Amino acid sequence: MAFQKAVKGTALIGGGAIATVFGLSQFSQYRNKHGAFVHVQAAEAVTVPIKNHFPTREQQILALQTTSEFDVLVIGGGATGCGCALDAVTRGLKTALLERDDFSSGTSSRSTKLIHGGVRYLQKAIMKLDFEQYKMVKEALEERANLLEIAPHLSAPLPIMLPVYKWWQLPYYWLGIKLYDLVAGSQCLKSSYVLSKSRALELFPMLRKDKLVGAIVYYDGQHNDARMNLSIALTAARYGAATANYAEVLCLLKTTDPASGKERVCGVRCRDVLTGQEFDVKAKCVINATGPFTDSVRKMDDQEVPNICQPSAGVHIVMPGYYSPDNMGLLDPATSDGRVIFFLPWEKMTIAGTTDSPTDVTSHPIPTEEDINFILNEVRNYLSVDVEVRRGDVLAAWSGIRPLVTDPNSKDTQSISRNHVVTISDSGLVTIAGGKWTTYRAMAQDTIDAAVQAHDLKAGSSKTIGLQLQGAEDWSPTLYIRLVQDYGLESEVAQHLASTYGDKAFEVAKIAQVTGKRWPIVGKRLVSEFPYIEAEVVYGVKEYARTAVDMVSRRTRLAFLNVQAAEEALPRIVDIMGKELNWSEQKKKEELEAAKKFLYYEMGYKVKSDQLTDSSEISLAPSDIERYKKRFHMFDKDKKGFITILDVQRVLESISVQIAENTLHDILNEVDLNKNGQVELNEFLQLMSAIQKGHVSGSRLAVLMKTAEENLHQRVVIPVDRSGGGL
Repeated sequence: MAFQKAVKGTALIGGGAIATVFGLSQFSQYRNKHGAFVHVQAAEAVTVPIKNHFPTREQQILALQTTSEFDVLVIGGGATGCGCALDAVTRGLKTALLERDDFSSGTSSRSTKLIHGGVRYLQKAIMKLDFEQYKMVKEALEERANLLEIAPHLSAPLPIMLPVYKWWQLPYYWLGIKLYDLVAGSQCLKSSYVLSKSRALELFPMLRKDKLVGAIVYYDGQHNDARMNLSIALTAARYGAATANYAEVLCLLKTTDPASGKERVCGVRCRDVLTGQEFDVKAKCVINATGPFTDSVRKMDDQEVPNICQPSAGVHIVMPGYYSPDNMGLLDPATSDGRVIFFLPWEKMTIAGTTDSPTDVTSHPIPTEEDINFILNEVRNYLSVDVEVRRGDVLAAWSGIRPLVTDPNSKDTQSISRNHVVTISDSGLVTIAGGKWTTYRAMAQDTIDAAVQAHDLKAGSSKTIGLQLQGAEDWSPTLYIRLVQDYGLESEVAQHLASTYGDKAFEVAKIAQVTGKRWPIVGKRLVSEFPYIEAEVVYGVKEYARTAVDMVSRRTRLAFLNVQAAEEALPRIVDIMGKELNWSEQKKKEELEAAKKFLYYEMGYKVKSDQLTDSSEISLAPSDIERYKKRFHMFDKDKKGFITILDVQRVLESISVQIAENTLHDILNEVDLNKNGQVELNEFLQLMSAIQKGHVSGSRLAVLMKTAEENLHQRVVIPVDRSGGGL
């Protein structure tokens, strides 16, 4: 009864506000109907032919070297840079793109994975009567609809629950979310709705029950950000753009305009990072789309120009999938320090974030233990006391740098703009900065519009609304069934391939290796608990992957899902890439070490290992210490004070269990702190103490030794796969 009264009260309170914005709603409906018409027109208006296959990287480098002059040269291979390249090339402009690292290697692969308008920005727009904020949300919601349409294999709507713990908040949040639906107009993914307490707990059983009043569910989009970025780049390449990763811009080239006598940017000097070869690329217009590195390129043009980028670090963590329902996210609208935290299912795991703190610009941002613990504490506030949120359940962690900007054209140059800013320098350098992932296409359109006008380029209007991306053309939700039936792939692997490559999944399936098993017929997994297969590594090389880091983090997403699984897959990935790219043994060794360093510092492995170090405190009761010592000495029969692979093998043989030597080596290496090939008693006690405190979970050695002790006189199979635990 109380709940029904609250809902009725909510409707009465919100009625006036909704009437106020009714005019905006009618305008939105008109714009959306007009937009749907433009979708059809724009996609059909592209006259540039599209190739069936994209060129090799070597062909792209050759095109960059031999083309006398491009119309547009984009610096930066993130979402915005690739969006600019696609927008330009589909207008018929001769287009080039240079990225000094890999496509999406920076901020674009380290997002919250949401395609959204921004509920909190709409709140600020209403509270502060800020029309610019409103326009930003409106534009983002339009772009959300477009992105879900042009890459349906990589994106999908996601319901997000906003739990309510105070009665007065129900009408407040309900009104805000309804306005969010209203601004989206006919492009609203699905209407938001209110849930009773019991229904909320039914849909999100992990939710904290005490004081829960009810919940509101609204819809936003979710995507695979790095693969989406790559899809934009590959689509641009198929339309004829000369796109190259690992091509670093060393300096801008300038020429004197005979008419005005002023210096004008006319291209760049760049270096092929993989070969060391340097060459010039000439262009009528150079676009700076380098995200957090915006100012470094601007200073290549003018050393005296003031900085406009205000970098902010956002940390995310990944936890096991059992922390959230398969298809329901959670929004914490007001954290302990006023931030917003999302808690979302993603790739069968759970992603939580983000933080927001000032940072220096770097190519290698590192997640901190402080930020990880902040997120964990916020998660604890919203989950049931029955769910123990453990530090050891963090499977991966990363930091991304948001390129917030101050508008140099604004009178108040200190105010940070949440929208994007396009500027053109005196020498003609076009810079696009700020914005968000969701609005990359609109940002690209505005940038190319400005470039066409400033440089008098011969091009029509943008044609990217409704333009399908790589893999989308013949994709359908049931495509994976054909992969299972035609190739004999596991259903989970087939679903993964379909949702990653779209209609190009068949190209991956064709090169998948025969397993030699009755089922599946083809598709050897890189690691047992994830659906990534070896054929994806071969195909990833065709998609311009040139390092093991490219493969483990952006062609597959292993590094973002489970850093230990990624490390386990690395040797096989390096072997396959080495064969495809003709790497020497020394090169393979270097790639393996570079990838391990990436996992260690940038993906959370370091903060994981810091949980279990030589100086870790052993906090165990005396009875527990004796119990664990007894278990340890069952393996250390000679009382050496340490155990080796041979000791473990001897015990396993006594109970008729066989485990591959390389697997045993990996199991011991997880606990071997000083990396001397053996596990000392002190290391074992530190491990058990860390497990008790929740700092470490899923230790295969701990499970193996406990199982062996309990079943020493029985013949049982001991599982050695990783559990849901992680960092």
